[in-house]
Amino acid sequence: MKPHELLDPEFHSFLNLGTEQWSIDTLPTIRERVHSTYGTQPGNGCEERWITVDGVRLRLCLYRPEATSKTALLPVILYIHGGGFVLGRPEMADNYLATLAEELKTLIVAVDYRLVPEHPFPLPLEDCYTALGWLFGNDNELGIDTRKVVIMGHSAGGGLAAALGILARDKGEYPIAAQVLVYPMLDHRTGTSDSPHQNESTGTFSWLPAPNRFCWDGLRGDYNLDDDRIGLFSPSMQQDLQGLPPSFISVGSLDLFLEEDVEFALRLSRAGVPVELHVYPGAPHMFDQNPGRITAQSNLDVVRALKEFLQER
Repeated sequence: MKPHELLDPEFHSFLNLGTEQWSIDTLPTIRERVHSTYGTQPGNGCEERWITVDGVRLRLCLYRPEATSKTALLPVILYIHGGGFVLGRPEMADNYLATLAEELKTLIVAVDYRLVPEHPFPLPLEDCYTALGWLFGNDNELGIDTRKVVIMGHSAGGGLAAALGILARDKGEYPIAAQVLVYPMLDHRTGTSDSPHQNESTGTFSWLPAPNRFCWDGLRGDYNLDDDRIGLFSPSMQQDLQGLPPSFISVGSLDLFLEEDVEFALRLSRAGVPVELHVYPGAPHMFDQNPGRITAQSNLDVVRALKEFLQER
């Protein structure tokens, strides 16, 4: 069957998405278009914090549940937004994060990391690690339980979360309770002739190979892929996955990232990491932006997994 025949009817609006041309010249226009679509309901705006570490000023957005015990410590989710590394801000998920914080009675801290190509690898990842360190260094002020820190991201944010999990494991400074990776962007080879995953059913709608290559090129900058940081750049290339935190991974069956995500989940399992994997039939990249039956199921799965990860330990 052809990809459009596999597409679930509730995602037919995705048929005409993904035709935009991505380049250095068109990126400012694409950023302006995407950033102008941010919508925030009253009361859902982030609590803005600015921190400065090693001369770098970093913006964070905090989302707090409204009614909590004044003495109970809150679990915390460090959230990393999507946008192909080249665009986006925490506000793109304002309503989602505010609702999630309330439902889980959890503090959510979203990182406004520096974007590429202006700030290539490893700078976006360094910003995420800086935010993680800030959480642990300010746990008393924030009222958080550092035994219950989950890292989470969508798309490129999922890729950065996966890299952050590896970096945190290797440095051994900040323990991570779990990672939640929603259609994560993990493999710089995807969409190229070098990719080990060649699937004609994926990457036809919503997110295509050409913009994927553009975004990875922007992240790469002048990095030569020739040292032991390659797994931090492209988590699919990380050889040793042992000791990573329990993981939840979800992806649509028509997503360009399908095979890299499934393979990463399998490799985590082989490395002895507890892993939960969901593949949603007939769903393209960013399917959960469209309300419907499959999106509702995906949201339920994410919330259930987070509740389990954030429970008493």
